[in-house]
Amino acid sequence: MLAPALALIFALVGPPDTALVSMDTVPTMPEPRLELPASLDLPARLDFPTSLRIVQDTVPRRRRKAIEVSDWYNRRLRIHRYGAYSILPLFALQAYAGSQLYRDGSAAAGWVKPTHRFGATALATVFTVNTVTGIWNLWDSRAVPQGRTKRYLHTILMLASDAGFTYAGVRLSEQAENSADKRREHRAWAYGSMATALVGSGIMVIWRKD
Repeated sequence: MLAPALALIFALVGPPDTALVSMDTVPTMPEPRLELPASLDLPARLDFPTSLRIVQDTVPRRRRKAIEVSDWYNRRLRIHRYGAYSILPLFALQAYAGSQLYRDGSAAAGWVKPTHRFGATALATVFTVNTVTGIWNLWDSRAVPQGRTKRYLHTILMLASDAGFTYAGVRLSEQAENSADKRREHRAWAYGSMATALVGSGIMVIWRKD
């Protein structure tokens, strides 16, 4: 009688779900899965906006090629420049002495004719030296592209000036002493050659770009 009574008491007092459940009988919850609608089409790769794209520089940059010139290039260039500076006072001297001869002829002062001859000889010497050094340096720098047009144009004008002075001095100087027409022609060729030389020299000073 006592045992059934105690069992009845415990059954009434204890929690309602004290029944033991085996671990094998506990149901497992399925793992959550994210299902996307079939209409959603994702790209295989992501494309960045144009402003964020890194564009590869495919244009090859050409490196400047170093070109060597001879050791005497700078020496000849220095001599050439000194000669070019010296022609300015020689031009002034020749223009003044020549104008005296053109105006007075044989009645000109005694210093005029020797001075004019001295100026002509000095100009012939300077132009000869500058022609040699200039053409030599032109050939030495033939592979240098910078300033090539300027150098060739300068050379052409200076050679034209050489030819004009040669004609005025060799062909017309003696004839100008006895003929007014030859004096005018001599003066025209001399001034024209001076102007050509000044333009050729000015190209090297003013024209900085090719």
